[in-house]
Amino acid sequence: MTRQIPWWRHAAAALLALAMPLAALADEAAIRKNLPERLPNFPVIDEVSKTPIPGIFEVRIGAEVLYTDEQGNYLIQGHLFDTKTRTDLTEARITKLTQIDFAGLPLKDAILIRQGTGTRKLVVFGDPNCGYCKKLERDLLALKDVSIYTFLYPILGPDSTTKAKDIWCAKDPAKTWRDWMVDGVSPPKAMGKCDTAALDRNRSLGSKHRVNGTPAVVYEDGTRSPGAVGLDVLESRLSAAAKKS
Repeated sequence: MTRQIPWWRHAAAALLALAMPLAALADEAAIRKNLPERLPNFPVIDEVSKTPIPGIFEVRIGAEVLYTDEQGNYLIQGHLFDTKTRTDLTEARITKLTQIDFAGLPLKDAILIRQGTGTRKLVVFGDPNCGYCKKLERDLLALKDVSIYTFLYPILGPDSTTKAKDIWCAKDPAKTWRDWMVDGVSPPKAMGKCDTAALDRNRSLGSKHRVNGTPAVVYEDGTRSPGAVGLDVLESRLSAAAKKS
């Protein structure tokens, strides 16, 4: 004989299922209310979501990730690790948040340098006065079969803007960029009329994707590396991105 489950147990289960999302909404409301009230100039919260730890919530501000309790009484800044899988959950989350649609990038506004077959693709946001960009550029010389798209991204001051214009307006922007970044040969001064609207678009593009420093490297799979990563990292990330593509 099949034992029937009392109706009130079904009702209790339904009420519990309804209460769980309502409780989560209440926690989110408390977090959104309390953190800005208690911490002056706290940035606008874009998203509040649960973490695998009961009672701990992720607070997303742009591409930055913080953690708090259900009432916003405490704020945690740091990385959350899953010790069972040895996974940096915070790093994985930030990687997902900062991914860029490579196919959607306006590559016409970038300087193209093709090495070998150019089958692999790489995007770099670079400032002409950035020392780490120059180091990266020297490492890029060693890469084989790669197309490097450099978005001139002058954010280090007026002279960076001037040099970016001179490089963009040069007869051979790719050679002029490399000559300056690798060999220190000053770009010739831009003469006559030259459309430099691409530089303004590059600034908007970088701002949109929260490129806050240079160099910033973007791979075909949409992931990116901040700073001047070494040649070994570039090679491994390029290979991984090519397999995904």
